[in-house]
Formats: sequence, C-alpha cells, structure tokens
Amino acid sequence: MARSGLEITVQVECPAWRKAWPRLAADARGVVRAAVERPELSSAAGEVAIVFADDQRLRGLNAQFRAKDRPTNVLSFPDPVQPLGGIALAFETVSGEAKGQKKAFVNHSKHLILHGLLHLLGYDHETPRDARLMEGLEIAILTDMGIPNPYILKANARA
Repeated sequence: MARSGLEITVQVECPAWRKAWPRLAADARGVVRAAVERPELSSAAGEVAIVFADDQRLRGLNAQFRAKDRPTNVLSFPDPVQPLGGIALAFETVSGEAKGQKKAFVNHSKHLILHGLLHLLGYDHETPRDARLMEGLEIAILTDMGIPNPYILKANARA
C-alpha cells in the first residue's frame, strides 16, 4: 500500500520502458503518491494499476474503448466496481512526443501518469474551465516534483 486506502501496481508489458527509464516502477508510484499528498486529492482511495505498453497495445485499446483506430499516449480506465482504475501508456508515442517537444522522456511520462490519474479522480478537460483547472493542478504537482510546466513548449519545439 502506498498510503492508507491506496494501492498502486505497475505492470511493464514493453521492455523498452525499463531500458529508457530504469527507476520506472518506483518513480511511477512516486507520481501517484505526490498527487494524493495534495489537499484537494488527499481523499483518493482505491487501486491504481499503471501499465507500460507499446503503441500496438494502446492502438487496440483506443479502438476498442474510444472507436479511434490509432495509438495514443495515455488512456485511463475507471474501474466500475471500485474507486480509481487503470492507466496505460504507449512507449513509442510517449517517446516520440518527448523528443518532438524537446522534453525529458521521464518527465513527459510522469506528466502523462499524473494526467491519467486525474482523469480517474474525475478531472477532465472538455471545457476551457475544466482544462484550466486540470492543467493548473498538473502544473502545481509537477512543479512540486521539480518538473517544468509541460504546457510551455520550448521555442525550438514549435518550429
């Protein structure tokens, strides 16, 4: 247990994750712990399963659950029986985004874990107001973890 009422499991399906991020399991759990230390998220309880997969796996999940036949960086799956649920990340997409946006791979991955967790906790970005709230929380938590604001792209990444 990470803290009372919260269980975090990590599953690595794609070995490239471990090669690119040796401290993957510990760091992934640390992202979840950092988030639930925030007062506005401190009541979080349940189970979070984080799956580190590849583009093929996320493409299949994205097609099955969102009718979008393409890979994506992160998906969240609320558990209908108990609180929270699962988060899945695609190695090739996350890696390509980090490189294209000139972000550190591990920092980008941590951001996406956090993004998925916030979805499990009921946050969304469907409206501008909701997006500001969710992004503000992401920025604050990542800043506390020493990670730069992910929504500010470096000038070279925009070109």
